[in-house]
Amino acid sequence: MRIAELSPDLRQTETLTEILEEIESSVKEFERIVSTENPSKETTNFCSKLQKGFSRLNSQSPLSKSNKLQIWKLSFRLWNACVDLSNLTPACGNRSVPVDHVKLRQISADLLFFAGEVPEIPSSDFKAASFFYKTGLLWHGLKKFDLAAVCFEKATDLTSKIEVSEITDPGERKLLLDLNLARSTSAWDVSERNLALTLLSRSKNLLFGCPESYRALANQYLIFGKLCLSSNSQTSTVNEALKLMNESLDLCDKGLRSCKRGDENLELKTLRSKSLRFMAAANLQCEDYESVLKCIRVLRESSGGGGEQHPCLPVLAMKSWLGLGKHREAEKELRGMVLNKGIPESVWLSSVEAYFQATGVAGADTTKGVFLGLLGRCHVSPKAAVRVAQVVVGSGEGFRLRAKVVAELVSDERVVALFNEETAANERTSMHTVLWNCGAEHFRLKDYETGAELFEKSMLYVPHNVENKILRAKCFRVLSLCHLALLQFDRAQEYITESEKLQPNITCAFLKFKIYLQKNEEIGAIAQIQAMASCLDFNPDFYFLAAHEAIACHALPVAIASLSVLLGVYSHGKPMSTPEGVVLRTLLTLLSRDMVEETEVLKFTKHAHIRMKEIGPENFLGKGEVGRRERNWFAWNSWNNGTRMGKEKKYKLCAEFLELASEFYGARIDGDEVEDHRPMICKSLILSVSANIAAEKQSGVALKESDLKQAGQLLDRVGKMLPGMQLSDDCQSVDSSLHFMYTLNAYNLQARLDNSRSQQLLLVKNFASSKMCTPQYLLQIGLNAAQDGQHSNLEVSDYALNTCLSSLLNSPSPDYQKVALVLRKLIGIAGFLKGNADDDVYNVYKQAYRIMIGLKVGEYPTEEGKWLAVTAWNRADMPVRLGQVVIARRWMTIGLDLAQHVQGLLGYKGTMEDFLAEFDKKFNGLDDYEYADSDNRSTVTEV
Repeated sequence: MRIAELSPDLRQTETLTEILEEIESSVKEFERIVSTENPSKETTNFCSKLQKGFSRLNSQSPLSKSNKLQIWKLSFRLWNACVDLSNLTPACGNRSVPVDHVKLRQISADLLFFAGEVPEIPSSDFKAASFFYKTGLLWHGLKKFDLAAVCFEKATDLTSKIEVSEITDPGERKLLLDLNLARSTSAWDVSERNLALTLLSRSKNLLFGCPESYRALANQYLIFGKLCLSSNSQTSTVNEALKLMNESLDLCDKGLRSCKRGDENLELKTLRSKSLRFMAAANLQCEDYESVLKCIRVLRESSGGGGEQHPCLPVLAMKSWLGLGKHREAEKELRGMVLNKGIPESVWLSSVEAYFQATGVAGADTTKGVFLGLLGRCHVSPKAAVRVAQVVVGSGEGFRLRAKVVAELVSDERVVALFNEETAANERTSMHTVLWNCGAEHFRLKDYETGAELFEKSMLYVPHNVENKILRAKCFRVLSLCHLALLQFDRAQEYITESEKLQPNITCAFLKFKIYLQKNEEIGAIAQIQAMASCLDFNPDFYFLAAHEAIACHALPVAIASLSVLLGVYSHGKPMSTPEGVVLRTLLTLLSRDMVEETEVLKFTKHAHIRMKEIGPENFLGKGEVGRRERNWFAWNSWNNGTRMGKEKKYKLCAEFLELASEFYGARIDGDEVEDHRPMICKSLILSVSANIAAEKQSGVALKESDLKQAGQLLDRVGKMLPGMQLSDDCQSVDSSLHFMYTLNAYNLQARLDNSRSQQLLLVKNFASSKMCTPQYLLQIGLNAAQDGQHSNLEVSDYALNTCLSSLLNSPSPDYQKVALVLRKLIGIAGFLKGNADDDVYNVYKQAYRIMIGLKVGEYPTEEGKWLAVTAWNRADMPVRLGQVVIARRWMTIGLDLAQHVQGLLGYKGTMEDFLAEFDKKFNGLDDYEYADSDNRSTVTEV
């Protein structure tokens, strides 16, 4: 028979048979592969081959009973091979289920679904549903939630054909519940919470009064509650979690009531306790402390009064009591935790932290007691000890008291013993850091006593080995600082000595210096300054620090010694951050405050001048405005010292200071001009010369010729600057005394250096012609020139006094007292200048008479007027005796004329007139020669 002549049904049956035979051969091949040592390598190709065969089989219909039975057998063979493969997978070291394995199980379940119900197989739908359920669980484990949902839905479709009330088999009942729970879990994972909760609610109809079913459903409610609690801390989420846990608790209670044997309720009781604990945690999270305590009370009162002693209960209870502000009850719970060995270290650490945060400083002793109690109960790790120390130290209120508690805690032998092992090196370092930082904070707050205690305790956690030698030295140094601040100088010295043994450096040397200062041992402090230079890490800046410390301690000799040593560093040319001028300025200030000998001040001032000349003003003083300020300070200081020495009549020192002042005033910074300082330069130089001359007079020892020449050079400098000042400045802005002092000193020096008298006269004439000249200055010059003993110059005196007289008379309101003084001096020196002295003197008297004419009574000094009139009249006595009638008559006439203008000579005036009339009558017509030959010579009546 040909194929075309066969009926369609026969052709289809032959084709289905071929497909089934092909699938069966593939299953046989897969079974063979599973039996090999490494079956997973060939699984992928086989999976794709089976999928193609199943897709071809899926197009064939209808199926005969024999075909269905054959498909069922093939499905079970494939499923069993997959189970064997899964059992082999852990042995191969691969714990995750490969996707290809799950696909093979999916094909096995799909074969049953395609074959449909087989009457010969009891509960065939439930068996097929169980395949889909288990495959769905595998897809769910691989996070393939869509494929898992498809499997669960097919399983649900298969089981929904039978009424729930008709199901009596416990396994089938369990499958219905497990399937619902699996669907619910899958919906929850894809955030379909409403569907998940709906499925859980439906599951309540599938319990069939079985305690195990109650436990499974209650456990799923609890799982969802925990997921809600961990996902979000908002109040609404916590409330939702509490609802789910309440459902779990309710199911546990119902399940316990359904138990018929005592051994059936153990798991339910455990789950019930677990639900209560999580409910307590949820209530704690939303701060419903009363509810937390109720849950704990129920747990502790369960099991016939024996109560549950889960490690979390005292923790939850303690936190609830703290939340309610009942610290005593919280302390009881915390102390009770010491007896509970089931509490992990991390839990009681967090409990201690929570208790201390709530109670603050009041709970410090309790925290210490709990920790020490734990040491006696069980092994406590060094990390836990570090954490407790960190918690207790904290910050804020009661910082000092907490630090005291920590110091007591960490110094306990049992705590120190925790860190003796080599494995605790990191924790030992951490503990040292905690104590060190706490001590440093107290040190910053100037609580040196507590800081010292913490630094000392921190050394318990520093091993005595070479590696930690530097750290121990550092601890000793900071302890020395603490005791130094506490004025415990002997202990401070002990600690710094120990530190120096471990690590000798400049820091130790400087701290020793500070201790000597505080102990007022200035000799030791100065010796320590010298010792600093021997340190390997020495830095000259420590001399600055030493000086500052000494100034703060009012130990000025120590500060002076430090800065003096520092000047030696500058002398060697070592670059320094601070200009040398600043150091010398500070040193000079200290010397003035310490009231040392002026010679010391002068010595360092000279040193400053020498260094300024050597390295230049800008390098010595600084640049710009800073340098100018420093220059002005040195100049002003030298000037002030010089003027003070002058007032104290120490003229030699005065001269040297003033000469140095002129040098500093003349220093140029950044090429600036010194025009503004010219008056001070001139004044300093002039006063310096004046002081040298005054020192000569004071000591009675004549100046050397070299000193005179040097003084002359100084005045030459002044002479070169004065004309420029005169031309550029108005007489109101230039001190006219400079010119006078210069002129007077130059005049005196020219006389001492045997210069010609014409140069002296020229010097005075130049001064008299300047704007700076005043009658008072000319009067002093004239008097000085007339009274200078062997160096007198009457020509200069005559010129100065005559010029002074002219200046006085030209003023709007002449000072006739000075006029009278000038006239008296001119009368005194007139006879020495020219050969005809009598005429010169007479001319002065005549000039005085002309001045007095027209003055009011008393305007010219009366006594001076009397002196002029009387001395002029008495000057006629000698000519009368010598027979010089004309000369005698001239003197008597001028004397009488002067007397007529003097108020106090009215009584003598008549006598003088009578004598003159008689004289004229007696010698009328006689000249001097005739009178000399006559015998009628007489004498003048003296006034």
